[in-house]
Amino acid sequence: MMRMLGRVPATLTVVALLLVAGVVWQGLWHPFEDSDTFEVVAYGLPALSQGRWWTPVTGTFFVSHPLAYVFTIASFAGMGFLESRRGTRVALAYFGIGQLFAVLASALFLLVFSMTPWPWAQEEALALDVGASGGTMACIAAAVGLFAQPWRVRAWLVLLGVTVLALLFWGSLDDLEHAFAVALVLFADRSLRIQRTTIREQRLIAFVVALTLGAVSVLTTLVPTNGAFGHTDSVEGPWLDAAIDAAVALFFADGLRRGRRWAWRWTVGYAVFNVVVATLLVILLLAGTAGLQSSVGDFSVAIARSALWLMFLVYLVWVRHAFRARRKSRLGAQPAPTVAEVKDVLHRCGGGTLSWMTTWDGNDYVRTSAGIVAYQRRSGVAIVLADPLGAEASRPDSIVEFIDGAERAGLIPCFFSASEATKAAVPDGWRSLVVADDTIVDLPGLEFTGKQWNSVRSSLNRAGREEMTFRMTRLADEPWGVQQQLRAISEMWVGDKGLPEMGFTLGTLDEAQDPEVRLALAISPKGDVDGFLSWLPVYGVDAEVRGWTLDLMRRREGGFGPVMEYLIGASARYFSQEGARILSLSGAPLTHEYPEDAGPIADLTDRLAELLEPVYGFRSLHRFKEKFHPRYETMYLLYRDETDLTRIATGLTRAFLPDATLRQFASAGLELVRGEKD
Repeated sequence: MMRMLGRVPATLTVVALLLVAGVVWQGLWHPFEDSDTFEVVAYGLPALSQGRWWTPVTGTFFVSHPLAYVFTIASFAGMGFLESRRGTRVALAYFGIGQLFAVLASALFLLVFSMTPWPWAQEEALALDVGASGGTMACIAAAVGLFAQPWRVRAWLVLLGVTVLALLFWGSLDDLEHAFAVALVLFADRSLRIQRTTIREQRLIAFVVALTLGAVSVLTTLVPTNGAFGHTDSVEGPWLDAAIDAAVALFFADGLRRGRRWAWRWTVGYAVFNVVVATLLVILLLAGTAGLQSSVGDFSVAIARSALWLMFLVYLVWVRHAFRARRKSRLGAQPAPTVAEVKDVLHRCGGGTLSWMTTWDGNDYVRTSAGIVAYQRRSGVAIVLADPLGAEASRPDSIVEFIDGAERAGLIPCFFSASEATKAAVPDGWRSLVVADDTIVDLPGLEFTGKQWNSVRSSLNRAGREEMTFRMTRLADEPWGVQQQLRAISEMWVGDKGLPEMGFTLGTLDEAQDPEVRLALAISPKGDVDGFLSWLPVYGVDAEVRGWTLDLMRRREGGFGPVMEYLIGASARYFSQEGARILSLSGAPLTHEYPEDAGPIADLTDRLAELLEPVYGFRSLHRFKEKFHPRYETMYLLYRDETDLTRIATGLTRAFLPDATLRQFASAGLELVRGEKD
């Protein structure tokens, strides 16, 4: 703590001077604006006109009211952050120059416009003020410029929005000073560069601004205002205008977020209408049209809202290329790849341990300039399964092309169960979260000897004593009777769960029908199937099968006890003799231990894991795999930033359980309760 305080000496010094002034002149417990000293030290156009040139400095260290000390001291957080990042001299420069510029620029502005028929300017030209808010706002703006993208643009827009809204609707002298301080830093730092943001970010900004305009329309009708265009009392003003503004903003907001062209066109049209109406009102007002106010009502807030619509209109025209998405946009070059093409790419270029899952039903494909990307479209999210397909060197290009296509289509792109190589290839600034650990058993030289292999070795020996038979086969090669046994075992397993079979990274017997998928069967002396596994091929280059990935694990109730240890151990021996190099026991979903600050995805997966553990037993399955002493390769969720996580969580839930109903989720929840009681 002391080390942190030692990094902000200038900030602490200025705060201390404010508190000392508050004690000496009793501003900490009495309103300083009521004291005789106020006019001597307060700054503003009257003070400068009367020759009190020192007031821009002296007024900085006083606070007008005891309650304002809380907000004033809190506002120094921006200066403290700036000082800790860029040093004391820089922080003092921003604070001092920002404070002086805010005070002097406001006085000059009011001097000029108080000579016009503008009532607000004439009123504020007579006002005096104290406080350091001009300097602290400059420091806050400079601190925002240090944020990483995309948070820099977002924070800038929030700061500008608050500043503009305060000036337009509750404009006092200090609101004008804040606007000038922020404008100075905006001009000097040039850290707000909306044109360099992504398409998705431009749409998100439009979405937030539209919602803000809707909220402002309601708020300014219910709350009294006294801004630059006049004042209104509470529950007064153009109700119909406010209701229409709010309805239009809310109706088109989601379309703007998705980048829909129709939403952009209608919003632009309505913004133009607002600007034209406001312009006519201003012209009539300046012309002194008699009875205008009484016939139209208090339209000062309507003009202010139209000013906001004008700024929004400029922005929408500026980023118009971001709004070209269609409802059913196709990604990538057309025609889209077929499953046969996907398999051909896997045979030629190889893939990871999960790559064969991209051939399953439910996946869509994007053809890139050098490869194929498999993804699922769920709840407005484009979820890429595993790594892009194709030559290793083509991966960065495929990733960039997919992200660009998804964003243009109004989808949120992310990569699920991606490898380290894909993590290294995503654009700078993307975030990552560990979602699973792939469990890899290296087959060359594998021998089940030593104490650590006792459980596997004992299951193989016991199978020999009980005359169990191991058979590596394909589903289509088995007789009808065996196939029926496999389906009965699988259906019994699913029927006991209360939820349908999971999808996405977990297959079913339908996927096992592929002739390239192998089945490991455990046959009892009576000819019954006591358990079975399905193995997905892991291809290297030139159609070489370099390994196998475990998918289905099913056992018959009342059959051979350690059937799973037996099947995996026997499969490892079999594939090793064939020349395979690895055996992936796959990464059990929802089993990774997340750090405390992992965010919404971690919260969702933890809750989903708790819900599904009594049903699917992922964590017990993960512990079971540890018997084979695998090495671990990390699998990641890759995403743009934290604002996407809620939507991604919804998309992943639907990807894993696409057919689950609310009733089935409720039933699974009851199983969880029973499990906790047990």
